[in-house]
Amino acid sequence: MGFYESVARPLLFRLDPETAHGAAMSIIASGLAGAREFQSPLLEQELFGKRFPNPLGLAAGFDKNAVAVPQWRRLGFGFIEVGTVTPRPQPGNPRPRLFRLPADKALINRMGFNSDGAEAVASRLRAARAGIPVGVNLGKTKATPLEQAPEDYRESFRLLRSLGDYFVVNVSSPNTPGLRQLQEKGPLLEILAAIREIDATPPLFVKIAPDLEWDALDEVLEVAREARLTGLIATNTTLGRDGLSADPGEAGGLSGAPLRAKSNSVLRHIAECAPELILVGVGGIMSSDDLYEKIALGAHLAQIYTGWIYGGPGSAAALLVGLAARMAREGAQSLQEIRGSALAASVRGT
Repeated sequence: MGFYESVARPLLFRLDPETAHGAAMSIIASGLAGAREFQSPLLEQELFGKRFPNPLGLAAGFDKNAVAVPQWRRLGFGFIEVGTVTPRPQPGNPRPRLFRLPADKALINRMGFNSDGAEAVASRLRAARAGIPVGVNLGKTKATPLEQAPEDYRESFRLLRSLGDYFVVNVSSPNTPGLRQLQEKGPLLEILAAIREIDATPPLFVKIAPDLEWDALDEVLEVAREARLTGLIATNTTLGRDGLSADPGEAGGLSGAPLRAKSNSVLRHIAECAPELILVGVGGIMSSDDLYEKIALGAHLAQIYTGWIYGGPGSAAALLVGLAARMAREGAQSLQEIRGSALAASVRGT
């Protein structure tokens, strides 16, 4: 057991989760977390004109306000996604709003898009040198009526469009009232059109919920094709409580190990139905085998959040070491060789 598991994590877990998160972010932003990079030519790839040194990114929600952007490469990540960013600052939901479930290696959050606002995030990104691709995750403010949501996304994108390597429309958080209604075809197309009126060139993704019915998910795929999206991020947190040893009775989105199966089923469906899309797999990555599975199910990239909290600052590099080692054992020379291999196996019935 390493220092993080034996000393640092027990100390941090004595604190309220949000207080611990703030302390961790201060340490990371200062550069005191230490460098834990891992590089391998097996893991490098170019997607939508951007070079990714490895396929593992930090999911949106961790560095919401872009305060530690220059540090994430040093901690092993191949890309970083900041946000969710709202056009104006907002405090989010009342505390407590973040809950650990250590027995299940899970979290429940109902943060509610607490954000310093697009102008503050833009200022920090201008000053940052990430050294890896940076995605910007966009959301609407709680006070904005759903019918005016396109204006919120447009305004944030206007302020940030030159500062991100790709952009994500977040309409799948369960913690902003009514937001998931914007995943429906009509509202979603309006949001995407509003963004594209400003600039149609940056790569554009939509982050989807794991709780969609299959018909609703297929409607999202129709939108992706009609709007010529670069890809989809699958998935956000779930409102379900399957896989927990006990339901803590807290509202909010569940992430971590219990989300893996549901997230993977959505990822598989998208990869089978829309092989032309760039896919980012999120949900339940706790080991290098979990990371491998996302890629084998069709993901071009993957992201972690909860797994990093439980695994600590060295866990991104450890996951990549394990992924590269497995690829080497199997004789794979690139990520492309393993991508979608689980889909092919399912078709063969093996």
